Amino acid sequence: QVQLAESGGGLVQAGGSLRLSCAASGRTFSSYRMGWFRQAPGKEREFVAAISWGGGSTYYADSVKGRFTISRDNAKNTVALQMNSLKPEDTAIYYCVAGRVGYPYTRSSYDYWGQGTQVTVSS
Repeated sequence: QVQLAESGGGLVQAGGSLRLSCAASGRTFSSYRMGWFRQAPGKEREFVAAISWGGGSTYYADSVKGRFTISRDNAKNTVALQMNSLKPEDTAIYYCVAGRVGYPYTRSSYDYWGQGTQVTVSS
């Protein structure tokens, strides 16, 4: 069992930066692939980024590639999402996720989800 708690969301102007953090409970954190999804009002929940259990592989949605960076610290049971050059279209609730198997980009590959943190980017 893994419990996830996101923090770091807020309101920022376009072009600005935010850093989201996710704290995970459980002794097996390092065995999970971790990731972030987001959901904007009226839209489907979509993949943002993921990182393999050891941190050696990362995956990004095309819409955030080059602007967002995912990282993890297995000693602290945390995963972070550094978001730079934010755009109004990045406005969404961001969810931290954990999973062990499956394709990194799909929702069904993740067994555990956090409650989400709101990110709002003003133009």
